[in-house]
Amino acid sequence: MRALFWTRVIAWSIAVIASVVVVVLATGVLERETGGTGTTASVGGPFALIGTDGQTVTEADFAGRPRAMFFGFTHCPDVCPTTLAEAEGWLKALGPAGDDLSIVFVSVDPERDTPELMKSYLSAFDPRIVGLTGTPEQIAAVTKAYRVYARKVELEGGDYTMDHSAAVLLFDKNGDFSGTVDYRDPQEKAVEKLKTIVGS
Repeated sequence: MRALFWTRVIAWSIAVIASVVVVVLATGVLERETGGTGTTASVGGPFALIGTDGQTVTEADFAGRPRAMFFGFTHCPDVCPTTLAEAEGWLKALGPAGDDLSIVFVSVDPERDTPELMKSYLSAFDPRIVGLTGTPEQIAAVTKAYRVYARKVELEGGDYTMDHSAAVLLFDKNGDFSGTVDYRDPQEKAVEKLKTIVGS
């Protein structure tokens, strides 16, 4: 009986450690791939998603404009609303140059995040922030192309949350990956990074 108990404890511990390793590897993949320079063609690419009014939106809709893309979900308790609020501050700090920047919030929770819910959720933030969702297949394709980690985590009572990358991905007006704004970056540092893609 004691042997069975310790076997379960060891198995559980291994599972926890494995989960932590996956999160660390996923959240650090951009930095490792770019070598800290933020220059790689392996992040980004074509996508077809659904806008808040139900229209199809592709990467071509942002052609010629720099963009900052953030992946999250409307039921997120802290990281997502915090990042969206910070994005408002970035736009304000950029002044008129902020009008040339597309800030795109992509849902990693297509099961709950309908276009209507995304529209309602984003109404609390700067209207220049674009919300995109899609089918599970569309979201899986875009998260893979953009090297974004996202995983459904079951909770007690049948509910669930989403574990996901917190970095904001930056792309210049040509659609080339230019680096990231880290979740821990202060506003001054984030704005300086954004200035490199908006040309301020």
